[in-house]
Parts: sequence; C-alpha cells; structure tokens
Amino acid sequence: MEGELGAKERRPRAVFMAFGTKGDVYPIAALATAFACDQQHYQVVLITHLAHQSLSAHLACKNVAYMPVSSAPVLAAHQHDNISVGSEGEIPQSHVDQISFSSRKKIIQKEHRQECLSALEGIFGDDPSMEGDFIAINFFALEGWHLAELFQVECVITAPYLVPYSAPSSFERQFRQELPFLYKYFQEAPANTDPVTNLPLWHMRAQSPLLLYGFSKEIVEFPGYWPSNVYICGFWFLPMEWQFSCHRCREIFRPNPYRSVISMDRLCANHAALQNFLMDSSRPCLPVFVGLNSIGSMGFLRNPQAFLMVLEAVVESTEYKFVLFSSGYKPLDATIQLIAGASSKSAVLERAVCHEDSTFLFNDRLFCFSGTIPYSWLFPRCAVAVHHGGSGSTAAALHAGIPQVVCPFLLDQFYWAERLCWLGVAPEPLQRQHLIPDDNDISSINQAAGALSRAIKMALSPEVKAQAATIAHRISSEDGIGEALKALKEKVIPPFNEGT
Repeated sequence: MEGELGAKERRPRAVFMAFGTKGDVYPIAALATAFACDQQHYQVVLITHLAHQSLSAHLACKNVAYMPVSSAPVLAAHQHDNISVGSEGEIPQSHVDQISFSSRKKIIQKEHRQECLSALEGIFGDDPSMEGDFIAINFFALEGWHLAELFQVECVITAPYLVPYSAPSSFERQFRQELPFLYKYFQEAPANTDPVTNLPLWHMRAQSPLLLYGFSKEIVEFPGYWPSNVYICGFWFLPMEWQFSCHRCREIFRPNPYRSVISMDRLCANHAALQNFLMDSSRPCLPVFVGLNSIGSMGFLRNPQAFLMVLEAVVESTEYKFVLFSSGYKPLDATIQLIAGASSKSAVLERAVCHEDSTFLFNDRLFCFSGTIPYSWLFPRCAVAVHHGGSGSTAAALHAGIPQVVCPFLLDQFYWAERLCWLGVAPEPLQRQHLIPDDNDISSINQAAGALSRAIKMALSPEVKAQAATIAHRISSEDGIGEALKALKEKVIPPFNEGT
C-alpha cells in the first residue's frame, strides 16, 4: 500500500537545459514556463547559467525551478578569471594568464559538466521510476544528451535557430587535432560495422529524438525530405515584462486587468528621456536601432572608440538618429562616458533628463542605453534594426515588421543574414569592418560609415519596408509556444489521469 501511495504522489520531471547567451536561453525559458503552466502535474526545472539569474523570480512565479551553473554564457580568449580545478585547489591569478586559452576552456568545460551532472543527480536521484520524465536541451547543452542516456530518460532537442545537416569544413581538421586516436579508430573501422558499438550496420538503432525548432515556416523553408521527428513551431518569446532591467518598467508592463492599455505603453519616469527620443518627430524618420548584444563580450568589439566614430560619421552625414544598446559591455560603456564627459553640453543634459543607464552623444542624436528593454516594445518604434544576426534580434524585428541591416560574426548569424536578404527584408549583409573597424584612421572610419549609410538607405526603401510589413502580417497569427506544447504532448508526455 505504501508503495502504491508513493507511486500516486510521484510527479514526472521535465528538465530544460539551455546554455549560451540570451538569444539561446530565453526562448527555452519561455517554453519551460508555458509547459509548467500547461502540465501542472509536472515538476519543471530550468538549468542555465548564473548570469541569467534575472529569470529566477519570474520562473518561480510560474512554478519553474531555476538551477544555475557557474559557467559564463560566453568564454572569450580575452577573459582572465580565476579558474577552479576541483579538489586540487585553485590556479593563482598570476598563473592564469600563462595558461593557454584552450587549456582554460577545457578546465571550465570539465567543471561545467560536473555541475550539470550534480544538478541532474539532485533532480532524478535514485528514483526507480522515470515514467514521463524527459530532458529538453538546446544545442549549447549537448551534455544533456549524454545525461539523458545516463538516467535513461527521453531527450528532446529545442532550438531557436537552424542547425545545418553537414559539418563545417573545419570540423574534420579540428576533430583530428583534438582527438587523434578516436579519429584514427573511426578511419580504420570496417565499412560494414558501426565504429562505436562494433555491431553490424543493420542492427536496430534508437529512434531519432524529437526536434522542435522555434522559428517560423514563413522564414525557414521546411523541405519534404526532413525527418518526421522535426517540427517547425514558430518563434518562442518570453513575456514582455520579464525583459525589462528596470523594476518600475516591469511593474508598469505586468498584466493587470484594471490598468488601461495606454498606461502600459509608456516607460517609467526614469526612462522618459528614451521614450521622448523615440517619439520625437523633428527628424524625417524614426530612430535607427543599433545593438550587438553579446558580440562585445565574445571579444569581437576590440575597438569601441572606432565603432562610435563610425556612428558619429553616419550621424554627421545623414538625417538619421540612433538608439544604441550597449548590452552592458563595460569597455563600450566606458568609452561612451568618456566621449560624453568631453562635451559639457551633453553632460548637463544628461544630469537633467537621463537615468544613469542612459547617455546622449553627438548633438543628442545618438541615445546610448546600457539596460535592457524588450525588443517587442522597442522595435515598432524604430525605422530599422542594425544588429549581429542573432536569432532573438532577428525574430523580434521580423515580428515588428521593420527592415533589418545585419552584420554577422559567427555561427547561425551568417545564415540569418543571408536568409533575411533573400526574403527581401534586409540588404546584403555588412562585413565586420563596416560596422566595427579595428583601426581609428579616417580612411577606415569613412569607409565603414559609407557602407553603413548605404545599407540603412537600402533598408528604408519602400520595397524593403513593404516586404517587412508583409512578412510580419504572415507570422502574426502563429503560436510557436502552442505548437511546441502540442508536439510534446503528442510525442513525449504520457496521458495524465487526474484521478490517479
């Protein structure tokens, strides 16, 4: 009887593991939240970086447990933090700089995987029953695949970006360099034998995992030859109020049936300067948004001064005004303050109307903001979005129906940049040196400013603006979260009888 009672009280567990930057993690957090609300008999957990701790209170309100790991969302070669090596103590800071980046990365990866294992041991423990349990991972949480095998639970892939079916050209070379013995083993394995299991190739293989894509079929083609386990659901977005760094703005935008819609359209008094800048009708068009998100912390923005000089040159040669989101990247913020301090007029204006996270530059035509505001609120108030091609920025601009100018740096950003151009909502992608040149010389700055100005002008053409509005209309009725939940209920979740 006691065993039967324990079985009845047991709650199945859904573990969502998502690592990477906000664009990698936030869509998975949105999916985990919706799942917890839809399947209330489940115990739902989100495992992600400590850097995304701002999600924890929101998740708790939706009955999603937040379990942080200490690794950073981005590990760049220029970062020199103390690195623990487990039971053998810590490497002194004086020696860290002498360790190669690859060696430091391996140490951090080992610690990260150990934290993930410990987290799942705490969740699953030694429970003999795993019925209904599953682990959902994004593509930066591939350790979750192996942990799902370890705990014998189903693994689901959740991705807000497309993953190519063929490996990059550099993959084999890097594989050979880092794992030479395994590479040799694979190369010498008999042609009719699985090189891992040594079983004949005709043996039964495990069913391919469910793969849920968090983007729209209107944006990414869904060819008929894709496997039946792949679902394109539509975009996944967090609730708007979760994405404000300002507590007062969060409270204003928190859903409240007794508050007027008009009052929820305005930022708090601390950020009235940004609101007024966006609404200013003295210029011929709305502001141009510029944001590179995590590109700075990844080490690509090595010369913030040159980047700002490019924007200044565009400001001086055009009628555009700009909103720059620095994403809290300290070297860029420091450079902004240095330039602002050199202008007494700007400094006086800031003290009068600006919050501490806001700064005016270049005759008040560049508004710099170091906090966070949801793109779903901001982009409809902008003429065009200049960004790095991250999946989150891309999705938000598509939904807002505004043209885009994309300067890709790595991974899926190149795909999105090319895809947006092909769809007709963006000009050809900018080259890196046309947005963030390495040098401050006049020639480099003018060349970059010219390329950026031309790209913005093309993006604001009637044809591109019309196409952006058309696509926004097509995807406006999609329910990406709902489609993902439907797939999970059909393919993963066992039927639930409330009477049991």
